[in-house]
Amino acid sequence: MITQGAHRIIVGTDGSENSLSALRWALREGDLRKATVDVVHVWDYPPLLDPMALGTMPTNAELEASAERVLREVMRRVDADRGAAVVNQIVTRGPAAQSLLSAARGADLLVVGRRGRGGFLGVLLGSVATQVVNHAQCPVVVVSSH
Repeated sequence: MITQGAHRIIVGTDGSENSLSALRWALREGDLRKATVDVVHVWDYPPLLDPMALGTMPTNAELEASAERVLREVMRRVDADRGAAVVNQIVTRGPAAQSLLSAARGADLLVVGRRGRGGFLGVLLGSVATQVVNHAQCPVVVVSSH
């Protein structure tokens, strides 16, 4: 639970249903606590599966533009749940867990979905959620989509 003087909530989103539920939860909590909500979408270079592939790699600018489109779509989907919370939209590059942990330094709360788009579908807790729960320097809330 956030204490009286709380000012900042960080929430990670990748557009998955769990991350949308986490974002909705963080927006409601931010509204209740009069906290600023930093919505963080992290992108990184896609893995190179076939180094001999004939296709071209997207540029940094193209990858960042794609990440910004994802974040705009995420925010459009939760717009009705926004309330009065002050929201900052942040797009950053790097490993997801490490980027979220960095963003959460000095924050009052870090919120993530229980699992995102990647990995194994049967896993109860995804790798990013597991890493932030184990390494965050602030309280962490893990939200499931149902």
